[in-house]
Amino acid sequence: MGDVVQMHFSTPDYVIFALLLVASTCIGLFYALSGGRQRTTQEFLLADRSMSCLPVSLSLLASFQSAVAILGVPSEIYTYGTQFWFMGVSYFLGLLVPAHVFIPVFYRLRLTSAYEYLELRFNKTVRIMGTVTFIFQMVIYMGVVLYAPALALNAVTGFDLWGAVLAMGLVCTLYTTLGGLKAVIWTDVFQTIVMFAGQLAVIIVGAHQAGGMGEVWRKAINGSRIASLDLNPDPTERHTFWTLGVGGVFLKLAVYGVNQAQVQRYLSSRTEREAVMSCYVVFPCQQVLTCLGCLMGLVMFSRYGEDSPLDKGYVKTNDQMVLYFVMDVFRDLPGLPGLFVACLFSGALSTISSAFNSLATVTMEDLIKPYCPDMTEAKATLLSKGLAFAYGLVCLAMAYTASHMGSVLQAALSIFGMVGGPLLGVFCLGMFFPCANSTGAIVGLVAGLVMSFWIGIGHFVSRMALPTTLPPIINGTAMPLPGNMTTAVMTTLITSITAKPKPTGVQALYNLSYLWYSAHNSTTVVIVGLIVSLLTSPMKEKDLLPGTVYPVLGNLLFFLPERYREILCCVTPLPQKPKAIDTHPYQMARKEINGVSHPKEKEKTEETEREKDEDEETATPQPSCRLTHTLQETAL
Repeated sequence: MGDVVQMHFSTPDYVIFALLLVASTCIGLFYALSGGRQRTTQEFLLADRSMSCLPVSLSLLASFQSAVAILGVPSEIYTYGTQFWFMGVSYFLGLLVPAHVFIPVFYRLRLTSAYEYLELRFNKTVRIMGTVTFIFQMVIYMGVVLYAPALALNAVTGFDLWGAVLAMGLVCTLYTTLGGLKAVIWTDVFQTIVMFAGQLAVIIVGAHQAGGMGEVWRKAINGSRIASLDLNPDPTERHTFWTLGVGGVFLKLAVYGVNQAQVQRYLSSRTEREAVMSCYVVFPCQQVLTCLGCLMGLVMFSRYGEDSPLDKGYVKTNDQMVLYFVMDVFRDLPGLPGLFVACLFSGALSTISSAFNSLATVTMEDLIKPYCPDMTEAKATLLSKGLAFAYGLVCLAMAYTASHMGSVLQAALSIFGMVGGPLLGVFCLGMFFPCANSTGAIVGLVAGLVMSFWIGIGHFVSRMALPTTLPPIINGTAMPLPGNMTTAVMTTLITSITAKPKPTGVQALYNLSYLWYSAHNSTTVVIVGLIVSLLTSPMKEKDLLPGTVYPVLGNLLFFLPERYREILCCVTPLPQKPKAIDTHPYQMARKEINGVSHPKEKEKTEETEREKDEDEETATPQPSCRLTHTLQETAL
């Protein structure tokens, strides 16, 4: 295998690349120096709850589908075919459930951190456990996202790998620390537009050079890259319809339902309705983004066929092929390679900045404020900025770990499934099962984490036990070995020759498809949590804090007599928005939990509620309008 071929930027490429990065930084600095100048924690962490639907939805899109998707999806399609396209099915429930279940609960509780909910529903121990688990999850994930574009840039241009990591990390840390959530969201909007433009440019030019989309499609069919509907129910199969369409739902719920980075954006919306609409706007945008990635993979295949740049030794891993392909397509078009690389870096910046801000939020709200009730607002804001800066430095260090993770896309998704699954489970346990108590939540969360790491470590050990001359190919489930990734045709050939028997018992568990991690681990938390709760005096409905339980059982078991539904704790619906937020039981509890009140928010709220009361006294009641605020009417 020859040396890696490097293609260098022209001067216009560097200029466009630099301009886009400078523009991202300037947006952050603008919000640092305008408006309230980030002087309160509400403005720094929640953008003063003033964001509209469109920027929030584009920020939701950019947060977890940026550089990872741009690098991973085309490479996946080129190597294995279009089976990954069915991931789009999972977004339907993966966004519908958060819109009509999680957002109403979180928004009406007026939370800042999603993990405040765990204390309101269970106790402080569950809240701290959830916060620490989230911090662990996001710090590792950021290592992957920070490392990925720097790796690709290094491969095709020779730019120093760790120099790129350092530059990107510092730029992101700067505008996140200075501009707060408002800067992060608006920078995400700009970077999302650049991402779409960069990918479209590659597809249009690449398809034109290949002879048109008809020719691209013909070559994909001849090369067996257009996958049919695979209904194989085997959970050890890497990608099937059930793996992508059902297992993917739980992965999306872990991201869009309970992940602090996304919940924080919902809570920054001006109204609950705008927060819900942002989920609906994300759905078509996410479908378009998935299609663009798949089309890029097909255009790549039409250009290289089975004779991939990886086989020729032009690149070292599949994750570098996309940028090599872009540089090859745009070889005679100065400026466009710089646009795409800037698009890649902008995508990574949007994800990392979201993580820094959300990590600072949960640390401040869950680990510091409850123990420092007398902290002034100015000091709390300054400390929040310091935390965002500190997490930036931590994630720089974690990027080194990402260099040993193998395939970027699968590694990132595996981390979310392994660690995000138990977090999703504990939220579902509290929100859907009124009988669950704090003991059940703690034991369930620990059981889910133990199970996830058992499967993850067992998978790693079994993979290392395989011969080092070949990558693990059991059903294509395992992550490829670093630096030794094969194409789909080689994998198919070797599999057909060796005809390995299907794994059974514990080995089958180790070979579970990475997309089932989230479903398996969240289900473990719920089942264990319910069993332990029922054995240790389950909670009574009258003991639950209002607004912390979604009445899913009451809606599903509507046909049962009321006395039986009372036994199952599934009668009380989620209340409407309280008229006096500061005097509502769960708002009083929240103030006692966090220790620090927000005078500005309280003032705004009281004034708004007084106006509403006056309007209600003079206006004719409109029951039909109020139905949109009642959760039963938005139930699944």
